[in-house]
Amino acid sequence: MKGYLWQSEAGSAAEQGSLVPWESVAIDAVGNVIEFWGFKRNQGRVWALLYLRDVALTAAEVEKELALSKGGVSMLIRDLERWGVVLRVRQPGDSSWRYKAETDLLRMARRVIEEREFSFIARIRADLEEARKLAQNDPNATKAQVQRLERMERLADSTEKTLKLFLKTSKLDVGSMFGAFLP
Repeated sequence: MKGYLWQSEAGSAAEQGSLVPWESVAIDAVGNVIEFWGFKRNQGRVWALLYLRDVALTAAEVEKELALSKGGVSMLIRDLERWGVVLRVRQPGDSSWRYKAETDLLRMARRVIEEREFSFIARIRADLEEARKLAQNDPNATKAQVQRLERMERLADSTEKTLKLFLKTSKLDVGSMFGAFLP
């Protein structure tokens, strides 16, 4: 598992572009959290820069501020747009595309959960169902092992239901998920 790294030595983001120290620390912190969740660290850094600045920036400005390559920024922004966490805008009289962060954090979390987490849970549920069926047909699998697989399936089902309820109500009740651990 990756840890949380804080950098403040020479060569850190504080020396790139015109980031002030608090921006650098916050941007790196968001990048580290995003990386921990399985996304690209720089996706988090780009979003955090746009969120903190609260003004639409061009890709070139993002490149300069975060010391990233043009191609890297292009791919990162495209990914972030697809997730709905960065929006492409044009300012009147300016032909350049600019990018701004989605500022509604709850809406952003909902989009990511809908697009990423549900497909992940669906794959897990399908794999667990297949494992249970294989175990049921395996003469060497014990009844206890099959029951454990069934509990794992119930946990996946409960997780999916909890996430759906969260998306519907904006309230997260994980208590119902723990019933899956009961024999």
